[in-house]
Amino acid sequence: MFNSFEALIGLRYVRARRRNHFISFISLTSMLGVGLGVMALITVLSVMNGFEKELKERILGMASHATVIGDGDALNDWQPIAEEVMHHPDIVGVAPYFHAEGMLVKDKSVNGTIIRGILPDEEPKVSTVIETMIMGDISELKAGGFNIVLGKELARKLGVAIGDKVTLVAPQANVTPAGILPRLKRFTLVGIFEVGMHEFDSALALIHMNDAFRLFRKTGPTGLRLKTNNILKAPIISREIVAQLPGRYWVVDWTQRHANFFRALKTEKTVMFVILLLIVAVAAFNIISTLVMMVSDKQSDIAVLRTLGASPGSILKLFMIQGTIIGVVGIAMGVIGGVWLASNVETIVPAIESMIGQKFLSADVYYISDLPSDMHWNDVITISIVAFVLCLLATIYPALRAAKTQPAEALRYE
Repeated sequence: MFNSFEALIGLRYVRARRRNHFISFISLTSMLGVGLGVMALITVLSVMNGFEKELKERILGMASHATVIGDGDALNDWQPIAEEVMHHPDIVGVAPYFHAEGMLVKDKSVNGTIIRGILPDEEPKVSTVIETMIMGDISELKAGGFNIVLGKELARKLGVAIGDKVTLVAPQANVTPAGILPRLKRFTLVGIFEVGMHEFDSALALIHMNDAFRLFRKTGPTGLRLKTNNILKAPIISREIVAQLPGRYWVVDWTQRHANFFRALKTEKTVMFVILLLIVAVAAFNIISTLVMMVSDKQSDIAVLRTLGASPGSILKLFMIQGTIIGVVGIAMGVIGGVWLASNVETIVPAIESMIGQKFLSADVYYISDLPSDMHWNDVITISIVAFVLCLLATIYPALRAAKTQPAEALRYE
């Protein structure tokens, strides 16, 4: 596409000359602008990917990749179904659960709560509840013991500690000679967990599934919670499982249960990409300014080249090469800086926090107090391509203007 003399002259014009230091300075700022824009894009998108990954891990640590629910109120014969589900090669864990809502009462404190009945031996197969325990042990949830495990925020609101009694009020009622009375039962707090998500820490209570059956007068679990070997394929895997199960069952995967939340994250990431891309666009405008001034400064050189036989197309390519070099060097600096910063942000930020003595994301306010980073090479490639296209487009107008230069007009006053 380019002849050797076009590339040679284009490279030479990028370097500083005695009479065009200002233009070379603008070229340098254009490179730095492109580099900073690319570096900012890579770093910010990596941090947003890190937050998204952290949120997914925390949400799916207590939720489930998918849930199988029976056609009726309860899944009474759940063991054969669990065995059938485990035959699928992409399923790594299955556990039954019971879901209900109620109120927890301690003295004058009353809080609505989501009750999850579990089997302590089966639950670790589908959740990370054991890793999130900060006090007590989930194994203390024994059938008939009427023990309970609460989220940290929920325990704080109720003002309870390990060993305290709390009263669980079920929405069902008992008809007695004294009238209709709510069903309630005193539970002993045996554990506290902290997931780092307000949805769970402030509202979730875990009890043994058999105790939940007795309190809520049920005979079987609500459904089965599934854990897959790939959360991104959970929708496909869960539907394959339901298709092979005998009878009528419903499946809900994590993308449906938390669709709005993750859609908002994706939208935010897209908007941030567009906003930060404006930095690269501004740098591209600087390239236009650099080349326009270079064309004005090199009118006589262009005329001489045309006189020596250079075609307008060669002049066009010459200045496009110059602008492209500015963009490519800037992109290269930005990619190197962005990859390094994204790979070390989890080390750099704590170092800065220790230097200034202040926490950027206070644990008292934010559930994610560290700045996570998860760099994706496809993001880096996309950013580099988009930045290159912008820089290439920025060279077209000045190069066309140079190609239209008439030798006689340019040399008239020389």
